[in-house]
Amino acid sequence: MAHQADHSVIEAVVQLLCENGLSHMGDAMRLLLNEAMRIERSQALEADPYQRTEKRRGYANGFKPKTVTTRLGELALAVPQVRGEVEFYPSALERGVRSERALKLAVAEMYVQGVSTRKVTEVMRELCGLEVSSTQVSRATQLLDEELTRWRNRPLGEVPYVFLDARYEKIRHAGSVVSCAVLMAFGVDGSGHRTVLGVSVCLSEAEVHWRDFFTRLQERGLSGVKLLISDDHAGLKAAREARFPGVPWQRCQFHLQQNAAHYVPRLEMRREVAAGLRAVFESMDRLEAERRLRQAVDKYAQKAPKLSSWMEANVAESFTVFAFPPTHRRRLRTSNLMERISKELKRRTRVATLFPNEASLLRLVSAVLMEISEEWETEKAYLGMTNLHTPE
Repeated sequence: MAHQADHSVIEAVVQLLCENGLSHMGDAMRLLLNEAMRIERSQALEADPYQRTEKRRGYANGFKPKTVTTRLGELALAVPQVRGEVEFYPSALERGVRSERALKLAVAEMYVQGVSTRKVTEVMRELCGLEVSSTQVSRATQLLDEELTRWRNRPLGEVPYVFLDARYEKIRHAGSVVSCAVLMAFGVDGSGHRTVLGVSVCLSEAEVHWRDFFTRLQERGLSGVKLLISDDHAGLKAAREARFPGVPWQRCQFHLQQNAAHYVPRLEMRREVAAGLRAVFESMDRLEAERRLRQAVDKYAQKAPKLSSWMEANVAESFTVFAFPPTHRRRLRTSNLMERISKELKRRTRVATLFPNEASLLRLVSAVLMEISEEWETEKAYLGMTNLHTPE
């Protein structure tokens, strides 16, 4: 069925523009949108107003007023309503709802990036001709919070390799400035793609916080973990053993090498010690690594006894990776997967320097990690997982 626009509406638009010029473009658009919605309703009903036809799917049911903010100003529209078996909402307004949602997310993102409310207002005025108040920025931030909460609570599945890390940021708490821990978990899933599993903000890395963090990951479905990779964070060991009993742990070799420097008695020995540890880590298998470690322990027993004792007690914790496929080892032996993330978080948090509360810190960190995770999940696989069960 062909639906013709009301000629009186078109004539009114033409007359309005001829007499008043572009200053009345908003009124012209209002008339055109109202007419377009009326025509679309007739198409949905498969009948014009008062038309008798067997194909009719429902009936017109008047109009509902709605004010829409556009670049042309506020438009007072009359949204057509229907009754009967058909559901109807004008597509122009539906697209407008999606655009408004995207606009609000953009405003919230600017807020998260540390842009002041005043600058947000200036940007939106220049780009869209819209005035954005601090209240609207607050509402947009609330919208972002809802999306970030859904992302943090999304279901998980089997993730063979899980990397754990923590960093600290300054926040205001109970009238004081304190360091706040950001607990993070990243993974390589069964398809070989990297993903951000979760993030939490708490006042310390105490065992209870790590344990609660692990519990939430498991409640969301995290399973099939074959290896945990992390530095030797305080509170992490007991929480790992409680929530992931029997799952092997790989201590980050990069951080071990950094830790060793604290036990070197003379500055000129550091390069030698670092080279020796690299040789241990780059061994072909665990037996060779253990042999080289014993040699290093014996070598420094007299001239650097504290270093020797530390190496004997700690370095073997980084040998777990030898039980996994050789093609995976280089990417599993350290927690450097998070290096790019730490740099990106530092770049973003440096703008804020001090967060007003834990919620604002969680908002920023979540927004950054969600963005990174979505990039990872659409990139090529980080590891080929077909040989996951290849013996040592």
